[in-house]
Amino acid sequence: MRNYLNFIIIWFLLSSYGQIDSNKQVYKGQVNGNIYKSDDIGWSIKIPNGWQVTAKDKLESNEQKGKSAVEKVVGGQINVIGFKHLISFQKNPFNSFSSTLQPVKEKYPGEYIENNKNLIKLMFDTYKDQGIKADTSSGTTTIVGLKFQTFELRIYSPEGLILNQIIYSRLINEFDFGISINYTNETDRDVMLKVLKESKFEKKQAYEHK
Repeated sequence: MRNYLNFIIIWFLLSSYGQIDSNKQVYKGQVNGNIYKSDDIGWSIKIPNGWQVTAKDKLESNEQKGKSAVEKVVGGQINVIGFKHLISFQKNPFNSFSSTLQPVKEKYPGEYIENNKNLIKLMFDTYKDQGIKADTSSGTTTIVGLKFQTFELRIYSPEGLILNQIIYSRLINEFDFGISINYTNETDRDVMLKVLKESKFEKKQAYEHK
């Protein structure tokens, strides 16, 4: 079963403050100044000014919570072999950016996109199981010349809309590359979308999987 953590971890909102060493908070890759670069896929992105890299221990804690929530819904264990965080940063617990990788090989052409469609129902069911009202939509978008699957969620309390999520995913060099953007306002959303759209892929392999 393809990993589902990219699509549920963000419910367990990130909270990490204080001064930290950014290079100690990424599993693979490096932070130089305010630029993060992943060696696996040759991807680099700028950390917005005034935003903070999220501490690794918080990511690991939220990962375990997300895993448990999804496993409760699917009724069994999910595959997390090779799953790793790239860079995550936040302005505050409710406005945050995270990126992940997991090795994946398609058994047949189109399997990855087919599985993405199944994730929509799983995500809805997981939120419902947590007692959370949400609605969803899906589509595609192009970022720096690469086509990504997109999945958007709107999460509600009894008082109204409280959180938005945009999730991007695609296969790159036999990796499931996932990005999650969490936001409560358009200003912070636009900051994260700007650095994402200005991010770069340096390896040719990134463009080989259409």
